Amino acid sequence: MRKMLFLAIVALAAPAASQGFPFGLGPGQRQASAPPPVVQQPIEVLRADFGAQAGGTTIYFVSGSSGLGAQARTILAGQAAWLRRHPEIAVRVEGHGDPGDTRDHALAVGARRAEQARDYLVLLGVPMAQVSAMTWGKERPGAPRAVTTIVR
Repeated sequence: MRKMLFLAIVALAAPAASQGFPFGLGPGQRQASAPPPVVQQPIEVLRADFGAQAGGTTIYFVSGSSGLGAQARTILAGQAAWLRRHPEIAVRVEGHGDPGDTRDHALAVGARRAEQARDYLVLLGVPMAQVSAMTWGKERPGAPRAVTTIVR
């Protein structure tokens, strides 16, 4: 007798499950749906949005200096806000030297500038893992006395 009762319960539950209604939910109830899939945006679109929303991608230094000026801090604050809203996006901060620098001096100055900008972004709440810093020196000339943040 007990076996028959158990089979009857399973038989009653099976049609509801086969109609897409798990136990405890009936025809008038809905189970929470899965979150929508994440849509990947092309890197060019992300770079354009980053520059527009952050107020720029390049900051400039006074010749021979690696200290951040007021305008550089404002742009970096905009970049940090954008990066905090997009924790899945990583950026590379690229530093450049001054015109007329020797190769070694340009590398050193560019590195200090890139690290200064990266450290400021981290100070503003961007995770260190989200930001890398590098220097090009004279190997790949960019804007003199500049640091450029590249979405990668």
